[in-house]
Amino acid sequence: MNYSMFKKPSRYIGNEINIIRKEAPVKVALCFPDSYEIGMSHIGLKTLYSIINNIPDASAERVYAPWVDYESYLRNNNLLLTSLEYQRPLKDFNIVGFTLQYELSYTNILNMLDLGGIPVRSEERGNDSPLVIAGGPCTVNPLPLVSFIDAFVIGDGEEVIKEILEVYSDIRADESGLRNKKDTLIAISNIEGVFVPSIHDTNKVTIKRRFIENLDNAPYPDTPLLPYTSIVHDRTAIEISRGCSRGCRFCQAGMTYRPARERSLENILSLAQKSIANTGYEEISFTSLSTGDYSNLLSLIRNFNNSCTGSPISISLPSLRVGSISSDVLKEIKSVRKTGFTIAPEAGTKRLRDTINKDITDEEYDETLEKLFKEGWRNVKLYFMIGLPTETKTDIDGLIEMAVRALKKGRKITGRKVNVNVGISAFVPKTHTPFQWVGQNPISELREKQDYIKREFRKKGINFKGQHVEHSLLEAVFSRADKDISVLLENAWKLGARFDGWTEHFNNDNWLAAAEKSGINLYEYATRCYDPKEKLPWDFIDTGIHKKFLIQEYNRALQQEVTPDCQDICHACGLECKDLNNDEQVPQTGEVSSDNRESTIKPSPVKLRVKFSKTGTMRYLSHQELMTSILRAMRRAGIQLTYSTGFHPHPKVSFGPALAVGVEGVSEYFDMELIDFKSSSNTLKELNSVFPAGIKALSATLIHSNEKALNNLISTYEYEIVIGREDDKKINSLLNSKCHEVLRNGKTVNIRPMVKKAVIIDNKLFLTLADTDNIKVRLFEILSEMFQKSHQDLQSFRIKRIGLYGYNRCEQIEVYKG
Repeated sequence: MNYSMFKKPSRYIGNEINIIRKEAPVKVALCFPDSYEIGMSHIGLKTLYSIINNIPDASAERVYAPWVDYESYLRNNNLLLTSLEYQRPLKDFNIVGFTLQYELSYTNILNMLDLGGIPVRSEERGNDSPLVIAGGPCTVNPLPLVSFIDAFVIGDGEEVIKEILEVYSDIRADESGLRNKKDTLIAISNIEGVFVPSIHDTNKVTIKRRFIENLDNAPYPDTPLLPYTSIVHDRTAIEISRGCSRGCRFCQAGMTYRPARERSLENILSLAQKSIANTGYEEISFTSLSTGDYSNLLSLIRNFNNSCTGSPISISLPSLRVGSISSDVLKEIKSVRKTGFTIAPEAGTKRLRDTINKDITDEEYDETLEKLFKEGWRNVKLYFMIGLPTETKTDIDGLIEMAVRALKKGRKITGRKVNVNVGISAFVPKTHTPFQWVGQNPISELREKQDYIKREFRKKGINFKGQHVEHSLLEAVFSRADKDISVLLENAWKLGARFDGWTEHFNNDNWLAAAEKSGINLYEYATRCYDPKEKLPWDFIDTGIHKKFLIQEYNRALQQEVTPDCQDICHACGLECKDLNNDEQVPQTGEVSSDNRESTIKPSPVKLRVKFSKTGTMRYLSHQELMTSILRAMRRAGIQLTYSTGFHPHPKVSFGPALAVGVEGVSEYFDMELIDFKSSSNTLKELNSVFPAGIKALSATLIHSNEKALNNLISTYEYEIVIGREDDKKINSLLNSKCHEVLRNGKTVNIRPMVKKAVIIDNKLFLTLADTDNIKVRLFEILSEMFQKSHQDLQSFRIKRIGLYGYNRCEQIEVYKG
């Protein structure tokens, strides 16, 4: 298949670094119901991928939601959705597992099942269909999907996935190799933490959430998959803790991931170092619900920085609580490279923050900003919510005032312009939280509040980023829905709902039409309130937190009473947290001072020019993806590059002229400056040991440090293009003319002088092009005029760049040719 016709073709080629291809009796498809860029950022899927592929009788392959252009191609050509590892159709797996991360991805689940050749409704699937399982945070209310999913995993999945596969393997297959679906579901229903809708009566059964007691005993991938394309969180990520002890009353994850558990410092450092070595990533994220609360954070960052001497790896700390970051931590972060910094006050006044149990004061907020700006940060992100219970106009004005205060304080401390970016999302009531009984603000009120904030921010020069209120409405509908909502979901999907969390694909009319057809009032669903005394549809899911504790927290919210951190005072929520904390931590002593990292004298750098090829599936990489892949390969190989100085050091590597997506190159170049150089042959060996199939280093030559940059040196390009039999007749009109003008960026450009040679031999066009008068060649612009075809139609040509030409410093012609 020619992936060039699709947006971001590198989504579909597979063959990523650290991919696992394994044939086993039990085949599991790990499906993420969103785009590749979102799914490849998900730690849970990578963890399950590693766990399953380490089980002898099981194998895991990945499937992501195809983008709309690729879906259209599959449907128009009657093709099935397949995995990346073996291009195996979804219907041919034994088990298909979905990650439920976000309510607005539910329509993609139905779409993927249908595209994969699997009946959408569970009742329509027989013994010849895969078992469809779902896990993830949204399963604490599985009711919206009970018509489509055979079994749900509630809670942490590291242990239960092994139990499911063991039980599945024990079910005897018939002569045709099929297992009885009912027998399989009955067996799986006996596993703690698994809810099977066709077996369990929600009025009689209680499903207890599974959780890992000790994170150090939980498997975690240290050789994660490395994508070619840029993904949402394009860095290696290490989960340093799970759960949160703060008790924010709106936060479902903070409640349902309790108790708070930490990985040991020694374990985190080992995972981090191995992950960096196995991927070549230039950034690491230490993740948790509240990273700033990790007990050994300063020691972790210091030790990690010391281990990365000579190869700057920047650190990202998401989910930081106001007041949790010290100046020492900030100094350590910026000692390598300053990444973005995000803090989440959530509400604009102390009264409202007390209501939601976000226990931060204005003084702590000011102190946090002061630390950031004094340490050199000039870009700060703030996150707030609107529509919180008991919110008033005063709270909205307080939100605006806090953003303005950050802007003014930044300018005062730095003496320069600072950027304050504010993200605004609407409160969505979530199950198993103290606010599960509260309805969402009416959509008209949310829009009015959002528009008011936008206007005020525009006046003050503050950047606003807000979620569409229609998205928040649907999220509220599904977060607290019962099983009757499945009709709405299916109707919306049939009407074309896809990628509902993406602004460019969300169509509210589809949902309004589906709601009318289903007899459901979306606005009533989202805004409805419950009586704390009544039984809730999702009460059969036991997260470990007593309902009476949630009611108590709900009442304390109405009184604006703060509940202290449960690490300090146990509030008898139902969990025995203190017995589950790791007893041993590596002490915060003995670190090497960050000022002594450059203790050795480095040899003088040398500059090397490397010739390489980009062929096969690698031709689908964009120029940026190619550069990133090569840079990460160098890090995996341990090649010591030199770096620029300043707050954002970059490796001194420069590439030649870009190749368009879909074009092969057998004579490409990049220059790199490195230290600890041994020999050209050794460097070639190191590079080729880590390059993916399709990229190969061909030669390496030492060049003068003042050699011209490749983009300034190269001006002529030679291509080999496989064309159709009738296409050879179309090129003469351009070749026979002296002037052929095209419109480029509003200006007329004569492209005829750029064509130096065009010869056809056996349906192959050998084309030589050259830059003229500071005007660069655009290959597809010339081909489009030459063959009178659109860019899309030109994708049928197989194009290879076979030569590059230029001049050296002495102005003598030097040929770079494959």
